Amino acid sequence: MTDFPVPQPLTSHGPARVISLCNQKGGVGKTTTAISLAGALAEVGRKVLVVDFDPQGALTAGLGATAHEGPTIYNLLVPDKAVDSSRSPLATRDVIQATSIENIHILPANIDLAAAEVQLVNEVAREHVLADILKPVLADYDVVLIDCQPSLGLLTVNALTASHGVLIPLACEFFALRGVALLLDTIDKVKARLNPTLELDGILATMYDPRTLHSVEVLDLVKQNRPKDVLTTLIRRTVKFPDSTVAAAPITTFAPDHQAAESYRELARELISLGKIA
Repeated sequence: MTDFPVPQPLTSHGPARVISLCNQKGGVGKTTTAISLAGALAEVGRKVLVVDFDPQGALTAGLGATAHEGPTIYNLLVPDKAVDSSRSPLATRDVIQATSIENIHILPANIDLAAAEVQLVNEVAREHVLADILKPVLADYDVVLIDCQPSLGLLTVNALTASHGVLIPLACEFFALRGVALLLDTIDKVKARLNPTLELDGILATMYDPRTLHSVEVLDLVKQNRPKDVLTTLIRRTVKFPDSTVAAAPITTFAPDHQAAESYRELARELISLGKIA
């Protein structure tokens, strides 16, 4: 592992840098990375808001949050127009939940979010809805991590429009590699048309297994094609990740001494040293 410097403690918090974890291929480690990176950043005193932007709600479940007894991010995206107009509209802070991990809060989601894509189609400035939701709370956090759904639809475009950077978790498998060009093209289009400040923070190799030639070849191919974009940190395949998901805890809490936890600490240090996170 590379010895990135230990992050200095912060004397104040905010405004947050918003980072989308994005890949239209499912099962590449987006949610695992959102949870584990949040845990690693929380350990070094960063205040983190994680946004579950996937109708499957895996991020919500993976942090032990609830999404069936109160409002979710869906209710912020698509306010109930039938509600008495004399009542104050739902605020972002009304939906944010604290988690069991100090310094990590969450905007939860459930299957209701699947309907938002259709309902937002006819909205004015529909691509900017999430950015407007996050704006009032950015001063409260150092980083906002958005866990996108495996799609390049309107919800993902909303996430990219709201973000300063994009982190692409890429499983070291051929089929995961095939869609990267399309994803990068989408990022370029959002940058050109909706969010000129958007930048690629890096491609994170996940599920890497140095014992298999396939894993090694895929990683080498990505490095050949995008040498400046591949992060130094490697996330190796391990059963500890699904175990930590069952325990509803980041790997840094569930197995703090395991190599997987140290890998995400290294990722946090790398992103901080690159200036992607304060």
